[in-house]
Amino acid sequence: MNFPYLKFNKCSKQINIKVNNTMKHVHWIGTGLSSLPGIRRLSKNLENLTIWNRTLEKAENSINHVNKINVKAKKFDIDLIFKEVNPGDIVISQLPATRHPEIAKLCLEHKCHFASTSYLNPEILALHEDVKKQNLVFINEIGLDPGIDHFFSHLLVKDLKELTSNNIEVIYESYCGGFPAVPNDFRYKFSWSPAGVIKALNNDAKFITKGETKTVTPYKSISSYSINNENFEAYPNRDSTPYIKEYNFDQNWKVKEFVRGTLRLDGWKDAWKDIFSMLEKQTGTIEDDINKKSEELLIENRYQPEEEDRVVLSVKLKGFQNNDKIFNTSYFLDEKGSGENTAMGKLVSITLSAAIDLMLDEKIEPGVKTAPHDNENIMYFFKILKENNINIQHKNE
Repeated sequence: MNFPYLKFNKCSKQINIKVNNTMKHVHWIGTGLSSLPGIRRLSKNLENLTIWNRTLEKAENSINHVNKINVKAKKFDIDLIFKEVNPGDIVISQLPATRHPEIAKLCLEHKCHFASTSYLNPEILALHEDVKKQNLVFINEIGLDPGIDHFFSHLLVKDLKELTSNNIEVIYESYCGGFPAVPNDFRYKFSWSPAGVIKALNNDAKFITKGETKTVTPYKSISSYSINNENFEAYPNRDSTPYIKEYNFDQNWKVKEFVRGTLRLDGWKDAWKDIFSMLEKQTGTIEDDINKKSEELLIENRYQPEEEDRVVLSVKLKGFQNNDKIFNTSYFLDEKGSGENTAMGKLVSITLSAAIDLMLDEKIEPGVKTAPHDNENIMYFFKILKENNINIQHKNE
């Protein structure tokens, strides 16, 4: 089968665009490990960029490789940011997801564009009509997962549709995970507080299996999963079902399996059994128990400076017609990194930085958006990832 979407289309390389006779200015908030590679890329390409962070020294270090008058570092101050912005500027929020609605609403008030790698928040989605009226772009889910996984999914669905849409049963599986490149006994390491990871294991996950919608608790639904002959463990994450519409599945397809989930190293379930036991008890002090356990885990299982991490992402789509398999295609990446260029940081922030290119080039339609669906923009992301030595693989079986 041919994969026409993998041919890199000619994409605009122009970065700064004049809007109302002024240059758009990009404001990047947050300089954690999932930001640095993207910040460094934009600071080389842009002339108008401000990095905001609670610790000024970290913001300064993120751009210490360039010397440009209008590429600056400043201490994070929400009021000061929105005193400095001008209409048409772009504000990137790499703050915790709970802060995004506040930032997005201020962007709308000040007629600025907004970008985030986090899942689309309902409060931000509710701004869609106002954002569109102001001719602004608020883009979300534009990192790794969510982000790159969306690109893979859209391309797979388009390929199957080109083949046929009649009398089709489909199986869709998307799994992503980050873990130490050299496995430790705990089969996992942390770059920040483990509390969020632990709490997510106790949140309902919704997916389709054997043609029926099922809701489960993630840590109670761990299964073995093989990718390229390597064994992992996996569990469903969040609510997968809205993405059937998001990925534009044909209405005539019978969805046999549909799951978006989290990937872990083989042996992770056994290594985490004490944590699962804690969650199972669900005492009145569960919040305190999680916070106490998090402190212990961060001390015992924190990434060390320059320690290598690994990210694996696999998206598969299978199609069956009259019980015969007619389509079995996947996209896959397996990246490693360390220091200021962790695998997670590269995949999240390089993707985000490419989205900023497209926003500056006015390649994304106004409104509240998630990762682009169209082939030309997806190919631009692939091009930028390739330029940064990120290898995307696809397989047709």
